[in-house]
Amino acid sequence: METKGLKMAFCLLLMVHSSLQQTSSKKKNNKRDSAVEELQKQINDIVQELNLLKEQQALQTVCLRGTKVLGKCFLADPVKKTFHSASEDCIAKGGSLSTPLTWEENEQLHNYVRQSIGPEEHIWLGINDMITDGQWVDQSGSNVRFKNWETEITLQPDGGHSQNCAVLSTTAKGKWFDESCRAEKASVCEFNIV
Repeated sequence: METKGLKMAFCLLLMVHSSLQQTSSKKKNNKRDSAVEELQKQINDIVQELNLLKEQQALQTVCLRGTKVLGKCFLADPVKKTFHSASEDCIAKGGSLSTPLTWEENEQLHNYVRQSIGPEEHIWLGINDMITDGQWVDQSGSNVRFKNWETEITLQPDGGHSQNCAVLSTTAKGKWFDESCRAEKASVCEFNIV
């Protein structure tokens, strides 16, 4: 009976020892998993930081080729395109069609267009009234607050349902006109700078 008791005690000790090893192994695995997760987080943070640096470098390159204006960079594209093609090209570059938010910004855009594209050009603006005639919105769908329509001679916008996109005219000193979105005009992309 003593040997049976010894065998039973020995079996219990083996089970306790095995259980302790598994617990220790689990703790090591948990520590290892935690360390791996921490390294993965650090790698993700580095990749995110690297992407941000690449984006900033790209913006600096854009700004060097274009011009900086009040927290934005403008980059002219003299190639004449429809409103939608010009808009898609700007989005593909990481920006949007220029949309002046103030009189000063409109003046700077007007001067930049005269110098970079030409003194007798019209460029697409990033505003339209395609959804509701007469309700001009920017490309995010927000109502346009600043407007610089030509109102002395032609009472713009006057195109009704056929002219749903806006252009800035260098010949009219930066005034805006509504235009058919299918017309082909030059454009200026804008990029927000942080």
